[in-house]
Amino acid sequence: MFDFDQYLGFLAFLTILTIGFWLMIFLLTFVVPYWIFGSTIERLKEIKEERKAKREGLTLD
Repeated sequence: MFDFDQYLGFLAFLTILTIGFWLMIFLLTFVVPYWIFGSTIERLKEIKEERKAKREGLTLD
């Protein structure tokens, strides 16, 4: 059915496919939400600081 070279190629393909699948799962469930949540928190902190600076009569340019 398979020659040894074809068998090794098939195993390499399955390995790369599996690594790509788990990497995508990891990125979509951990890295992307962490990035979005962190950037949102930082933006809210900046807005809060801008409001505080305006209230105190200072401008952050």
